Amino acid sequence: MEETESIYGPYRPELEKIQKELLDDIESLRNELKEKNGMDPVEHCLSRIKDEDSMREKCVRKGLPVTTESALTKIYDAVGIRVVCAFLDDVYKFREHLVALPGAEVIEEKDYIKHAKPNGYRSYHMILRMHGKFYAEIQLRTISQDTWAALEHQIKYKHDLSGTNEELVTSELKRCADELASTDISMQTIRDLIFEETSDIKGSESE
Repeated sequence: MEETESIYGPYRPELEKIQKELLDDIESLRNELKEKNGMDPVEHCLSRIKDEDSMREKCVRKGLPVTTESALTKIYDAVGIRVVCAFLDDVYKFREHLVALPGAEVIEEKDYIKHAKPNGYRSYHMILRMHGKFYAEIQLRTISQDTWAALEHQIKYKHDLSGTNEELVTSELKRCADELASTDISMQTIRDLIFEETSDIKGSESE
């Protein structure tokens, strides 16, 4: 059986290098914040080079030639990374860290946390072009946001909701997303209060 040529041509090792560079930078900030605050800011981090068949399918879906050029210069998620953070503030700390990386150019940003999608979806999306060459899509979100997105995907994309309950299901999912967003804010407030109290205690001890 004839082997299909890679959609990434000879450039997959370079994509893997960019993937590793970004993961190393994320891990560096993760360790720095863990040491500073005594808490791990990341619940989990996932990364991948987009599956070859998925990339070909995306080229077709977007009306692009199924070529290496399309995969690397017209579609921006050959490298994908998702960082799931414990708290809202951590999302924005990682955002600030990533945009300041040497060789990183921000191509696109969408803050679906402050401006949620109509269905309730929340996440921070970034497209970075690394070293003027290849692109990486970064998603930053909280544990609550990640849980909601996973469950919403299972409910809406794995079941036929074309019946009379579709509107009710959509409404309930939006309500759940809003409640989780409120919980995220409350948890952030609680952490801030704990850190403030700890800081006050350390300050009084040093006097």
